[in-house]
Amino acid sequence: MITNHEFEFTDASFDRIRQFILKHTGIVLGVKKKNMVYGRLVRQIRSGEYSCFKSFCDALESGNEMVQDYVINAMTTNLTAFFRENYHFDYLVNTVIPELLERKQASKKLRIWSAGCSTGEEPYSIAMTLKEHLPDFEKWDIKILASDLDANVIAKAKAGIYQSDHLTGISDKQLSHWFKRGRDEKSNYVKINTEVKDLICFRRLNLLHEWPMTGEFDFIFCRNVVIYFDKETQRNLFDRYANVLAAEGYLFLGHSETLNNISERFDFHGKTIYKKKV
Repeated sequence: MITNHEFEFTDASFDRIRQFILKHTGIVLGVKKKNMVYGRLVRQIRSGEYSCFKSFCDALESGNEMVQDYVINAMTTNLTAFFRENYHFDYLVNTVIPELLERKQASKKLRIWSAGCSTGEEPYSIAMTLKEHLPDFEKWDIKILASDLDANVIAKAKAGIYQSDHLTGISDKQLSHWFKRGRDEKSNYVKINTEVKDLICFRRLNLLHEWPMTGEFDFIFCRNVVIYFDKETQRNLFDRYANVLAAEGYLFLGHSETLNNISERFDFHGKTIYKKKV
């Protein structure tokens, strides 16, 4: 039991939350995460709607969608930035785009998936990269699917509004070209231009459930998502990614993630970049 806290949080309540999160998101919460879970959920007990963590867990397990959404949103981590892990975008420019120019010259159709898109910086970075470096961009049929489990971050991503002092990774040229600055009391905020937003479809999606789309995607970004999954969940997810990737399609993972001893359907191309085997 956690002590020295405002409300009792028993091991039993912690285990109930852990099991719910594992079942519905695939995220494994180790015993060391108990204090973190308490900190993220205690405001619901403080609000007075639930008398204790036990009654909160009862509501969670009863199928109360508001409680379930709250827990899922609270437990998922959404750290991101524009052009984060920039070597992936360099690889897009120097390797992937030239390959696609050769392979897709006839159809000029590209389909991309940002899985675990958080507040939108990743798919917007992909869109800006394509607009800046794909020749004859206007002649291409390009759609980017951006999905996340957290309803709150999807709403923020759709809005495309960010504090200007949080735009790490964005050059002055990109800022003036792809963003519109707010005025007066909103002068510290910027908004993504419509021409960039129009390339992206944002939707809430649980990666562990059935997917409404069947592919084929030319490349998929799934970065800093699977580190929270156990090995079997990772194995199943990467197999499903391979199924919806086009032949020779690419999969980009986070800096601490790997397919080593998990999937044999991809070739390693360095720096957490993988290419589907033909």
